[in-house]
Amino acid sequence: MKHILSVLVENKPGVLTRIAGLFARRGFNIDSLAVGESEKPGLSRMTITIDGAEHPIDQVTKQLHKLINVIKIRDLDPDLTISAELMLVKVRAEGDKRSEALQIAEIFRAKIVDVDRNTLTLRVVGTTEKSEALLELLQPLGIVEIVRTGPIAIARGRP
Repeated sequence: MKHILSVLVENKPGVLTRIAGLFARRGFNIDSLAVGESEKPGLSRMTITIDGAEHPIDQVTKQLHKLINVIKIRDLDPDLTISAELMLVKVRAEGDKRSEALQIAEIFRAKIVDVDRNTLTLRVVGTTEKSEALLELLQPLGIVEIVRTGPIAIARGRP
């Protein structure tokens, strides 16, 4: 089962390294990690996606709480969470492939952010499933490069 952890931390050097090290020592693989400033000055929010099927998630959250720079941890319930992923994908777009790529982009409401003679670069924001579906349709055209954030998430309603 996938878990999405929202971790509020002090924005200080070395915090990310300590948190990633804690996961590594416990044998957890981080599927995705997104970090950015939070609503509070001096604090950042980490969104960490991990597979909790192999190890109990409470073990790692207890260890995270012991780290000095960690302020708050939430294991977000997928049914009560809004999540999104950002993906940039560069696809071959020579000749007939260009019009096909444009049609696919329109279906997925992907924005064209760069065009050259041979490629198109698309930006899509949405669920991981949406990104995967887009990639599946673009694959026959020839994907040149993909960059993804992994999901970021926030709980619905009041905290």
